[in-house]
Amino acid sequence: MNGCLRARRTTIGSHRPTRKRKKKRLNVTHTHSQTCHQRSPSPFQSIPSNCLFTMKFSIAFSFLFASSTAFHLQNPSTTSSSALYAGVERNANFAKLAGGYLFPEIARRRTSYLEENPAMKDRVISLGIGDTTQPIPPHILNGLVEGAKQLGTKEGYSGYGAEQGMQKLRAKIAEKLYNGIIAADEVFVSDGAKPDIMRLQQMFGPKVVSAVQDPSYPVYVDTSVIMGQTGEQDTNLKQYENVIYMPCTPENGFFPDYSSVPRADIVYLCSPNNPTGAAATKEQLEGLVKLCKERGSILVFDAAYAPFIRSEGVPKSIFEIEGAREVAIEVNSFSKYAGFTGVRLGWTVIPGDLKFKDGSLVRNDFNRIMTTTFNGASNIVQAGGLACLDDEGLAEIDALIDYYLKNANILRETFEKIGYDVYGGVDAPYVFVKLPASMGGSWDAFQTILEKTQVVTIPGAGFGPGGEGFLRLSAFAPREAVVEACKRLEEALAPVSA
Repeated sequence: MNGCLRARRTTIGSHRPTRKRKKKRLNVTHTHSQTCHQRSPSPFQSIPSNCLFTMKFSIAFSFLFASSTAFHLQNPSTTSSSALYAGVERNANFAKLAGGYLFPEIARRRTSYLEENPAMKDRVISLGIGDTTQPIPPHILNGLVEGAKQLGTKEGYSGYGAEQGMQKLRAKIAEKLYNGIIAADEVFVSDGAKPDIMRLQQMFGPKVVSAVQDPSYPVYVDTSVIMGQTGEQDTNLKQYENVIYMPCTPENGFFPDYSSVPRADIVYLCSPNNPTGAAATKEQLEGLVKLCKERGSILVFDAAYAPFIRSEGVPKSIFEIEGAREVAIEVNSFSKYAGFTGVRLGWTVIPGDLKFKDGSLVRNDFNRIMTTTFNGASNIVQAGGLACLDDEGLAEIDALIDYYLKNANILRETFEKIGYDVYGGVDAPYVFVKLPASMGGSWDAFQTILEKTQVVTIPGAGFGPGGEGFLRLSAFAPREAVVEACKRLEEALAPVSA
């Protein structure tokens, strides 16, 4: 075998410039090895099959032996007890984050409860995270299926697409959802509104000051912290330095008074709102756009729940407001439109009129973020998005939204019957319930309800300090689960004074 390996090195080396060396006598006893050692003008050309087999076997065996050693999981007890650390500093911003992200924390507490009460596993009903539960409707599903089938044909196959999304889909979003008030090249198709918020943060950088509704969707604040825009969290106030918190309460209709707080570079607003369920009126949005223009702020408008708006005169897009093109960015998603929470498809609109302080186009910088960090949404998923915007697909979306709004109405009526103050659930899939003082804080109420009824909710405090004393319920559960949950809640929670 040694002769075979030596023959391989010699043969391959025949293509290199040679120099004179003293000849060494090889101590070879196998005849086939001597044959292998003969020079050849090209690699392996003159190696006999039996020698070549021996060489291949030797190499394969060596590789397998090395691989099994490299991938063998060692028992920690047999390794050195001294700790090893990488010589890389941790991103200090992660140390600022208070606890875990809200929804994994809910899952952790649910899991902990079931570990202690395994018999309750089949009784648990989730009115917590806003995850859709109804199947994707037939026409939209067919769009996904056909998109996948196309990849199996020569004519239909496509590899990398445009990072900004299929031009046909961008144009259809502009036409069908915005009635042409935005242009197709102002639409950036993505894998969802949540990752787009982080991409916007990457574009804005670490030096901006952000203003958020309080309570609000946790992503706005957490991404600000990760990007290094904030100081430490005040443990008493539960607020971060260098973030402006705009109180949203029942008294102001859960709409922030931006004029009452210091100027911010970026203002985040979600309507219909998560978690409060409040949908901003045209007058409210007109005032906010006007103030952002006066202050030189950029408004990031989260419209992920726009299709739930049924009330007349309530804007579904910030671009329905005059002047918004000069100050606003809109993020949106098919997640709640068509049950795409697991499919992943969204978009962000950045008008060509929006400019930074130096006059450069915001759209150009976001385009650079997209082309650098993102390879475009899945071809299959974008085919599903096109089907969503067909007339048949839009009709299916309306039916889904009606289903979830009915659930929201059932939840709202149940808590009103119990005697609680209830908000949202009209133009939104979320019901925001004011808790009586007797239930303690919102995390206490979450735990009490879980233990008494096996119903998972979301404590309002998880959305910021302004959410303390409230509970958020999601209407995205199946109808039978919502009805059963309401029955349990009504039985378990004693009526209280209004």
